[in-house]
Amino acid sequence: MAALKLKKALLVVDVQNDFCPKGALAVAKGDEVIPVLNKYIKEFSKNKLPVFVSRDWHPKITGHFKKFGGRWPQHCVRETKGAAFHPKLKLPNEAIILSKGMDPARDGYSAFQAQDANCTDFLNLLKIFGVSEIYIGGLATDYCVKFSALDLLRHGFKVYLLTDAVKGVNISSRDSEDAIKEMAACGAKLITFVDFAKRSVKP
Repeated sequence: MAALKLKKALLVVDVQNDFCPKGALAVAKGDEVIPVLNKYIKEFSKNKLPVFVSRDWHPKITGHFKKFGGRWPQHCVRETKGAAFHPKLKLPNEAIILSKGMDPARDGYSAFQAQDANCTDFLNLLKIFGVSEIYIGGLATDYCVKFSALDLLRHGFKVYLLTDAVKGVNISSRDSEDAIKEMAACGAKLITFVDFAKRSVKP
């Protein structure tokens, strides 16, 4: 009997204006992930595989922001330009948008705290689509990418970190490097588009 093929999906994390240069919480060179992510998106879309896209979608008042006792400056407030996806990110019409950070009592780093437009959480969506293997890239390596990847691994998913399509905040200079090591130690496979192109992404 032929082995069952794993159902693959792409998770693009938080490529929003506020996390890109000139944004309220800009990741250095964060926009450099966009052309690389667009190549991955094209491949998944071409093969009719799910493309999930997470976004911070904060209320104006949240414990996530410094003004209200949190760590971060105000950013990605829902329905603002800063919360919009970067205009150069080429999302397919069928992309599934996942909103997180909506609970003012939670930071909402992980996509596992996100929901689609029908209030279905990410884990249930993955089950509905029969996904077992996730390719993940976006912003930022040391926060939302890391926490999403670690949650995926904890739930038994096979995770590929797209190392050429992530950038970090790096409050400390080694934060992104340490985050990648942590994800790898927990089971994430580290690949680039060159590696990806050698693999079959077909369902």
